[in-house]
Amino acid sequence: MLTTSADVCAPAVGPDTLASHPKLPRPRTLKTFNLPPQQVDEVLLSASTLLPTPASDILGGYPLRILIAPFGFKESLGPEHVADAIEAGCRKVLDENSVIIRKLHLHDGGEGFSRAFVATHGGTIVNETVTGPIGVPVQSHLGFVHIDKTAVLDMAAAAGLRLVPKDSRDPMVATTYGVGELIKKALDAGCTKIIIDCGGSGTSDGGAAMLQALGVRLLDSEGKVLPKADGGRALSQLDKICWCGVHPRLRKDAAKKVQIEAVCNITNVLCGPRGVARVYGPQKGATPDQNAPGSGASGGLGAGLMMLGTRLRARSDAINKHFEFDRVFEKQWDFVVTAEGSLDSQSTQGKMTTEVARRAKRRGAQVVALAGTIGEGADGCYGAGIKGFTSIMRGPLTLEEVIVQTENLVKDGAEKIVRMIMVGLVLGNRHRR
Repeated sequence: MLTTSADVCAPAVGPDTLASHPKLPRPRTLKTFNLPPQQVDEVLLSASTLLPTPASDILGGYPLRILIAPFGFKESLGPEHVADAIEAGCRKVLDENSVIIRKLHLHDGGEGFSRAFVATHGGTIVNETVTGPIGVPVQSHLGFVHIDKTAVLDMAAAAGLRLVPKDSRDPMVATTYGVGELIKKALDAGCTKIIIDCGGSGTSDGGAAMLQALGVRLLDSEGKVLPKADGGRALSQLDKICWCGVHPRLRKDAAKKVQIEAVCNITNVLCGPRGVARVYGPQKGATPDQNAPGSGASGGLGAGLMMLGTRLRARSDAINKHFEFDRVFEKQWDFVVTAEGSLDSQSTQGKMTTEVARRAKRRGAQVVALAGTIGEGADGCYGAGIKGFTSIMRGPLTLEEVIVQTENLVKDGAEKIVRMIMVGLVLGNRHRR
């Protein structure tokens, strides 16, 4: 199903655009297509007969400028691979003389943030073995940027959902102990700043096990220490928190202070009907009984990090600061192609897809999005600046089939979007005659 709003095919209009594209037509609005996938293919096939000339001729000899700024598809493709697949789809339609493409790899939570950070600022990635979310050792990593003694780590690399087998997903036992172990390694290495990406979690223990790995003792009403790395179930017995054994560099009187920054979706709250355990618990294996009102009181990892004096930074703000996100949008782009696993009502609540759209909209670029699934409330993305979106799905597929086919599905989806754009440009040319 291809869904569009007004002017989805209209290139950016502004001083720079008019100067470089004097002959580029402004096509008429494409109406919404709400057709089964096979009928969409039939429309595209018949529309291809409208393109007897090279794309550069349709564009009047001036190339389209396309920014590809996608996010990863969890458990299948990382953002860099999604960007490559979108580019491949675009180039099946546009020849070398008809397009200028730039790829911007973005991270909307989960693994990849630390590697992107190190690649941007220079540094090294160090592999480490830590306690995984189900209590068994897993291979993890963290990055070091040596110039300013900064360590950067992905929560998902130690306690992410992908590390929890589907038949073992139980938020009552999943643990963040490995995240604490990574933080401890950064502290022991003498880092003065630690940046933690909190996306992609497979746990709901409120960061309790992370604190335990850093020397914090959790006590019951009789003063007995709660079991380490025991997930959220032990928190029902929590009565007191003892900080006497916390890592020396985290103490208030520590001679060598350390700053900790957590990159997260700042709209996620701890408690209440929209609290993190109630909203995200089911994907981690929570049953309706486990996810009853009040079960989110122990919260997410951010709650535990705040107890360490951590600054919580909105993901959009962090990406702009650390990757100069806004500078990319200072240039004029005709189209921005973004992508994420799911577009739904949560997409406008702090997710980076709509942050991309808002920035592009301010610069006059037209934004189209590819998604694995389109859920309830996705129409709200129009208000954020996304002009059109479509699912990459061809028909009913199992999750396992989608994971295997994601790369090709993204390529095909990008190709279809660009073909629709070109059809709009052809119609615009005919309308001008």
